[in-house]
Amino acid sequence: MLLSSWLSVAGICALGAMSPGPSLAVVMNNTVNHGRKAGILTAVGHGLGVTAYAAATALGLAVVIAQSALIFDVIRYLGAAFLLFIAYKTWVSTQQVKQQSEPSADQDKAIKTPGFISGLMIAALNPKMAIFFLALFSQFVQLDAGLGDKLILALTAGTIDTLWYLLVAWGLATPKVLNWLSLHQKKINQLFALVIALLAATIVFK
Repeated sequence: MLLSSWLSVAGICALGAMSPGPSLAVVMNNTVNHGRKAGILTAVGHGLGVTAYAAATALGLAVVIAQSALIFDVIRYLGAAFLLFIAYKTWVSTQQVKQQSEPSADQDKAIKTPGFISGLMIAALNPKMAIFFLALFSQFVQLDAGLGDKLILALTAGTIDTLWYLLVAWGLATPKVLNWLSLHQKKINQLFALVIALLAATIVFK
């Protein structure tokens, strides 16, 4: 694989990861409501989901999703439903932003698991990723490229996605930001809930 092709793919993946959308909203929501660990686990889960879609494209499986309107719509509607669920949980949440004190072992587990799962699910329930990677690979991957080259691109996409959302989670969870967020927790939760619900609506009606 040419270095220029790899750099082009990496740049496009970075732009795709940084574009605002449901994934960014969920990572921010988990970080604000449950702290840095939840944000980090959300980022890791989402990165694994992106890697899986990219790998599926390399193996030819994503073609099935892209060419089947039924499968595409089922995944799309499940994704919208999951976003609405997150919006509801956020709206009714009374949980405060975590301060500097360490949570108990049970609390820590309760924070980590939903964070990782929500990140993974948001990526997995986004069928547009299949189309994105099909278009991307068709432009920069040669027809005779080996499976190894394709998997390198898949890992590149997943790594870039994970690093971006790790940066988002880390930046939001600084002490000064958390202290400010804790003073406006209720309004912020309501805002996140509305934004996530609107994003779900755009998925359904787009």
